[in-house]
Amino acid sequence: QVQFVESGGGLVQAGGSLRLSCAASGSTFSTTRMDWYRQAPGKQRELVAAITSGGATTYADSVKGRFTISRDNAKNTAYLQMNSLKPEDTAVYYCYTPSYPGYWGQGTQVTVSS
Repeated sequence: QVQFVESGGGLVQAGGSLRLSCAASGSTFSTTRMDWYRQAPGKQRELVAAITSGGATTYADSVKGRFTISRDNAKNTAYLQMNSLKPEDTAVYYCYTPSYPGYWGQGTQVTVSS
């Protein structure tokens, strides 16, 4: 099993920045790929960014150049640095690992005002 605790969300004006954190339980964190997803009201959950155990990263086209995913294996924590935020980034953000299908945290709300 694995548990995630997301934090760092909030209300920010367009153009602002936020840094999300995801604290994960379990001893296998360093060997797992970590993903950030988001779900806006009335929309499906979508993959925003992913980082492999080796540090390779991928991003959704909508956030490329604005968001940066990273990880600190010593702290069992993944991060999502979000810059140049837009109102369309408003959503609940979740972290996830494909190594434990179906396990989701409570998410953290990000609201970007125009």
